[in-house]
This record gives sequence, structure tokens and C-alpha cells, in this order.
Amino acid sequence: MMKRALISVYDKTGIVEFSRKLVEMGWEIISTGGTKQVLIEAGIKAIDISNLTSFPECFDGRVKTLHPRIHGGLLALRDNEEHLKTMEELEIQPIDMVVNNLYPFKQTILKEGVSHEEIIENIDIGGPSMLRAAAKNYRFVTVLVDPKDYDLVIEELKNKGQTSDSTREYLAAKVFQHTSGYDALISGYFNRKANIKFPDIITLTFDKKQDLRYGENPHQNAGFYTEVLETKGTLSDAIQLHGKELSYNNISDGNGALEILKEFDEPTVVAVKHGNPCGVGSGKTIEEAFIKAYEADKQSIFGGIIAANREIDEKTARMINEIFIEIVITPSYSESALEILKSKKNIRLLSLAGITKNEYSTYDMKKVLGGILIQDRDQNCLYEKLEVVTDRKPSDKELEDMLFAWKVVKNTKSNAIVLAKDNGTVAVGPGQVSRIWALENAIRQCGENSKGSVMASDAFFPFPDCVETAAKAGITAIIQPGGSINDSDSIETANRHGITMIFTGARHFKH
Repeated sequence: MMKRALISVYDKTGIVEFSRKLVEMGWEIISTGGTKQVLIEAGIKAIDISNLTSFPECFDGRVKTLHPRIHGGLLALRDNEEHLKTMEELEIQPIDMVVNNLYPFKQTILKEGVSHEEIIENIDIGGPSMLRAAAKNYRFVTVLVDPKDYDLVIEELKNKGQTSDSTREYLAAKVFQHTSGYDALISGYFNRKANIKFPDIITLTFDKKQDLRYGENPHQNAGFYTEVLETKGTLSDAIQLHGKELSYNNISDGNGALEILKEFDEPTVVAVKHGNPCGVGSGKTIEEAFIKAYEADKQSIFGGIIAANREIDEKTARMINEIFIEIVITPSYSESALEILKSKKNIRLLSLAGITKNEYSTYDMKKVLGGILIQDRDQNCLYEKLEVVTDRKPSDKELEDMLFAWKVVKNTKSNAIVLAKDNGTVAVGPGQVSRIWALENAIRQCGENSKGSVMASDAFFPFPDCVETAAKAGITAIIQPGGSINDSDSIETANRHGITMIFTGARHFKH
């Protein structure tokens, strides 16, 4: 019996060549709508699906493949006598291959200004039903959703007369990946429209961008997957201009640098090492900002990542080139800067348009054993009401530095302390189990530079010891959330040492 393929595709890449090769091998093509027209215009004979179902397409093409002669031909087991008998009685012929890749729902929701009605019309019903039926019966039916697999199928048909069991199983797996991702996009769209932030069942979809050489450590395998929506200004949209392929840790740390950078409007440079900032500086120029970030911790920046929110110019590039930097992320490079930086073989140079974008409606997620934690992204930074709780009010200069430090500490692993002066970090004390340890580490790092600096803490002080230690180090101002039952002790200690202190009323844990 002649083999038959049902072909109905939105993405017509390679479909004419694929169909022609099938016909040359004696296959019969069944098709619908635009796909059939493309094949006929290319001189390929294609039977209209209505001839198979004896039922016309209707409702503007909404119903055309949802018919027992289609699904029976796909789902019937070829090694089941009862199934074969039923096929004969109902005049259902087997369908041996399905090629389909669904209405462009993803492309539709990404269109600017698209209407709800257009989105709804691009929800495919018949396509997923056919694909799932064919994939369920993969022992007998070859099913394709990806044009990249056409050559594999043609090669096996030429050499063996049929596709192998392992190939059909592989293709079936791709189908269920495809349809589950498709449905996840649809459910996500409806959840957003209905303002359902945390549904009873959550399905998320990501597209694979690349395989990574390894994960956090060489014995771990890894891959990088990108969101479908809201990738502007993220590493998913970055263009790599030079250097080796990004690693798992490069991407993780690069994202950390971007999270901090997005807090600032003025020219700013962020240096990150192992997920934490080691230096952040803002200035009138990107050169000035880089100097501040570098001076904050000349040792830790070695082998780190730099992110800048302005073009890297020649002077800044020459300074970067004097140290070992893994990655530079910036909106653009001057021609001379790019030439200078490319002189180092291994440095990764990324260009990222939209680097300042900081409004995202996506989730913040963390995988735990047996589950996943999901929360809103921590997008709040400054608050309408900052409360000065000490007798002395901050000077304009102190207030400017306190707000600068607050943006940095928000994006530093808890327990976190940031010391800052003149719109630049003086020291960062990240990720300690004790807040006093975080402060002591920061003071130890910067030495005498702590004098005249301001301090930001990501959470309140349970005891006044941090205020006492700050006073001894010459720190003049403190910004912290407040909210401890012992706040009065910290306030009294600050007043005694002439330190000004502001409560923000909100904390920024980052675990």
C-alpha cells in the first residue's frame, strides 16, 4: 500500500524540497489550504484533505482535520487485528506521516499592538490534535514539527525504506515539547490577561539558546534557555562581538551585573565577581565611573565582569585592557575601543541594546529540591517616604551617597553591607551569616577609606553593634530598613556618635 503523508505547515521552510523527495520515493501527499497551494504551484501533486474526509473545510478553516478519517488513520494500531478490521469497515486508510508546525501563536503575541481577537485566531486546535495523535502512535507514524529534521527522515527513508524506531521516538519527544510549550504560552497569556499571578498549576516555556560547555563546575552539564517574552535588555538579547563562548558562571554573573546596572540612570560601571558586586561607580563620564568601580577593589575585579550603561570609549578601553577581565557588557563600543579590547584573545565583548530597561513583569524563580519558588521580581528600590530617625539630618552629599549605596546593597547577597563615598562603592561586605561580620569585612577591605563614607544595610540592625562599629570606622551616615524591636538602641547609639540614619521601611534580602 502506498505510504501517505499529511502535510500542513505554517513555517514552509524546506517543505517543497521535502515533499518532492517523498513523492519521488512513491509517497502520496495529503494537504490543506496554503500548504497545498504552495506544493501544487511547485508541481507537486497533493490531495485536498476534504477528498479524504468527504467533508468540506468550514468555519473559515477552523475545522478541517478534526475528523475520524484523519485521527483514525493516525491512531489505529497496525499490529492490532481489531483496529485493522475497524479501519476496513469504516473505510479509514492509514496515515504514515504528519508534518505540521502550528499557527504562529508566539510570533503573534510578540507583535506590537496586536489585538486580543488576532491572538485568539492564532490558537491552533487541529494541528496540536494531529501532532499528539501521531506522536502517541509513534511506533507506526513519523511526525515532524521542525524543518531541521527533514534531512534525517529523508536519509533514513532512502537508505532503509522507513524511519527507525529510535528516530520516531525522538521525533515524538520533540512533538510533545513543541505542543507543551505552545500550550504554556497560551495559558500564560490568559493568566496575564486575567491578572492571575500564581495559578494553581503553572506551566512555563523557554527556548534553548545554547548548550554550555559545563555548569557551575566541570562535572555538571548545562544549557542556557531564554524567555519568549521580555528579553530586551537581558543577556538573552546580547550580541557577542569577540571572545570565547559564554559559560554558565559568565551568564549568571553577567546577569548579576545587569541587575545592579539597571538601578542607575547616570553613567555607571558595575564590576561583579562570583555573583556579588566588587565595585560600582557613577560619574559624569563612563571613564570616571570605571575608575571609581576599579578603585573600590583593585584585587577582586581581577577575572571579573564589567557592565556599563554607556558606550565604552578608547580611554576606558585602555584601562580595562590593563587588567584581566572576563566579560564586558555595554550598549556599544567606539571603533578604537573595540580594536583595543579585541587585542586580548579570551575577553568576551558583548553589545546589549536596551541595557537600561528595568521594568519586567516576569517571575523571579529559584529551583529547590522537589519544587520551585516563585515570586515577583524585586523592582522597588526607592520609596516615597524616607524617614530620618536621628537628631542630625543628612547633608545633600550624604543623602546622595546613601541612595547610591542603597541601590547597590539591594542587589548584594544577604547579609549585605555596602560602604560608599562620592557615588562610588568604598567596600562591599556580601553574603555573611552575621550582619556585623559583613560590616567588619567591608571595613577590613577598605581600611582608612571608610572614614567619611556612608553605610547601607539590606535589613535592619537587631543590635546596635553595627552602629558602634561604623562610628569607630568613621562612617557618618547609615541607611537601613528599620523595623527591629531594638531600633531605639541603634538610634540612640547613632545620636551619641553624631551619625545620621535613615529608615527606608522596606528590606532587600537576596538569598
